[in-house]
Amino acid sequence: MEIKTDEPAAEDARTEEAATAEAVTEDGTTRAAATEDASGADADADTDADAKSDAEAAGPSGVGQGAGAVVSVALGIVSLTGNWVGTVAAARETLVGQLRTSSTASVSQQIKEVYGDAWHTTALWAGLFALVALVTGAVVLVRPAFGAPGRPQAPWIKSVAWAGVALGVIGLLLAVLKYSDVLLGLPPAS
Repeated sequence: MEIKTDEPAAEDARTEEAATAEAVTEDGTTRAAATEDASGADADADTDADAKSDAEAAGPSGVGQGAGAVVSVALGIVSLTGNWVGTVAAARETLVGQLRTSSTASVSQQIKEVYGDAWHTTALWAGLFALVALVTGAVVLVRPAFGAPGRPQAPWIKSVAWAGVALGVIGLLLAVLKYSDVLLGLPPAS
C-alpha cells in the first residue's frame, strides 16, 4: 500500500513563505521583519503572562501582613498618646462622679469619684489599645508559620511588627501602672 502525500500543497506553502519574506510592506520593511516583530511582541506578551502566573503561583504578596504591622504600630502609639474614646469615657466618668457625689461628701471621696474614676477609665482604654496593638503585632510575626512556611517574610514587615509589639508592651505596662495608681496616683486629701 502506497501512502500519498500532498507534496504540491507543501510546496505551495514554502513558496508562499518565501514570497512573504521578500515582499516589502508600506513602511519599507520586509514582511519577514514585520512578522518577526509581531512574533516578538507575542513572545513579550507570553513572557509577561508567564511572569504574572509565576507571581500568582508564588503566593500572597504580604500586603495584609504589612498593613497589620503598620496598624499594630499605630495602635501602640495611640495607646501611649491617648485616644478620643478614652477622652470621652473619662469626661463621662467625671460627669457621673459629679452627679453622684454630694456636696457634703469628704474631699477624698470627691477626688476619687470626680477625678480618680476618670483617670482609671483613661488608663483602661489606653490598656485596651495597647493590648490590641500587642496581639496584632504578634499575629503578624507568627503568620508565616501558618500561611506559607517556605516563603520568608519581608524584613520591613518583621521590623514594623516588632515595633508594634514593643509599643504595645510599653503601653500596656504604663496603663497597668496608671490604673493601679503606682504611676501618677491621686493626691492625698489633707
